[in-house]
Amino acid sequence: MMQQKQESEFTALDWWKKVVLENYTNFEGRARRKEFWMFQLLNITSIFVLAFFFGLTAFAFNDSSSAITYIPLGFIILYFLFIFFPSLAVSVRRLHDSNKSGWFYLIGFIPYIGGIVMLVFYVTEGTNGKNQYGPDPKRPQNEINEIGITEE
Repeated sequence: MMQQKQESEFTALDWWKKVVLENYTNFEGRARRKEFWMFQLLNITSIFVLAFFFGLTAFAFNDSSSAITYIPLGFIILYFLFIFFPSLAVSVRRLHDSNKSGWFYLIGFIPYIGGIVMLVFYVTEGTNGKNQYGPDPKRPQNEINEIGITEE
């Protein structure tokens, strides 16, 4: 029987798989910074690889009417469709980690300032301990460890 890895042993690919396979449309709970940023790192890397392949085939076939030049573009579109919900879900869970509603995601649509505000939200450390969205994903505690701790 195969033993499951602990989060401290996760690679970037393990974090990506956790978001995509285990939490595809999970908007509940919290996502720690490492989960969010490792997912984003592999997501952006995948997009660059697909875009490079698209550029390479467009250059190699140098015929804009050739259908083969649009095949990599189709892969890029399929990837965006596949990754849309996991990306949205991990962003909402990241906001939950700092005790903010998922609706704060809409701030990102404000021109110029929205992206900066969202970046600050994403890099800010999450709430220590339990918050209204669930237990701390970085320091999971059980009930016995919370005896004597008062919530403010």
